[in-house]
Amino acid sequence: MLKQFTASARQWRESAARAVKSRLPGAELADGGSSPLRSRHDAPVNRAAQFAGAYGPPPRPLARRGALEVRVAETEAEIRAAQKLRYAVFYEEMSAVATPRMAQERRDFDAFDAVADHLLVIDHDRIPPAYMGRTVPEDAIVGTYRLMRQEVTAACGGFYTANEFDIAPWLAANGPDTRFLELGRSCVHKDHRSRPTLELMWHAIVSYLVHYDLDIMFGCASLEGTNPDDLALPLSFLHHYCRGETAAGAPMVKARDDRYVPMNRLPETQVDAKEGLRALPPLIKGYLRAGAKIGDGAVVDPQFGTTDVLIIFPASQITDRYRGKFGKDGMRDDKPPEQPRSEQPQPKTAA
Repeated sequence: MLKQFTASARQWRESAARAVKSRLPGAELADGGSSPLRSRHDAPVNRAAQFAGAYGPPPRPLARRGALEVRVAETEAEIRAAQKLRYAVFYEEMSAVATPRMAQERRDFDAFDAVADHLLVIDHDRIPPAYMGRTVPEDAIVGTYRLMRQEVTAACGGFYTANEFDIAPWLAANGPDTRFLELGRSCVHKDHRSRPTLELMWHAIVSYLVHYDLDIMFGCASLEGTNPDDLALPLSFLHHYCRGETAAGAPMVKARDDRYVPMNRLPETQVDAKEGLRALPPLIKGYLRAGAKIGDGAVVDPQFGTTDVLIIFPASQITDRYRGKFGKDGMRDDKPPEQPRSEQPQPKTAA
């Protein structure tokens, strides 16, 4: 089954690329290290693009609907804004525990930020009419997602997910030609937490997936709370109905032994599937509806006050229903959003 993912993903991309590409237009800051910040925070940046090879930087924008545009961060200031949004959501709204420096700067950061692409949801209605800067104002960035391709991981020692799940055997089992994308640090401003916003972000991720010829997406997704017994219903639902397995029936990926928390907390006869699905966060429900599977075991993350599960999402598993959504003209207008002053599209070859 693992081997089939790569072959079927290749077939999927050939068809998806025709639908998606027809609608596409043409480290000192992120890791919180001791190096001084650049004097010009609006300087162009695309760290992950240096590893892109023949693929080049991703299209701009990746998706758009109305006033909302989704693209990859292009300046140091935009990455800072994404980190500040993460801080507001994870540390101020939720129960994550900040380091002293994070609290002082009011932004969430780690070493992986330095090599990742940072997906931004930009609300053009929040950009003042007279704004003249090149970088999007902080208030206009209302959503973010961190995207990390396998080729960039050598610069930061591997995937973030490896801190919680034993992914190395699974990565190796898929073969050297399989291309992986890790998803993480997803959050949306409270005023924009709606299904259309999530769908727009998802469309952008698929456009990114097609551009870079990626096979499998994965990453940690969180349920709020650190007491697994309080999460017995959603965890048991995921265990009984959503776990990904190999052809031999073994789990594709397990939580690390030193962090493993059993998800099988209720017998299947006591799990109402509808109630279990309803108890999940919207993001995880969206993954499952689109065809994702779950790894074996959960991990408690005391820093973020969450219980994490592993999402496994081969490109070939995207359901027909969601493929149709990705191809809708409403996700991308032929005409770019009105961007006077700061947001005129940049050449695709720009760094």
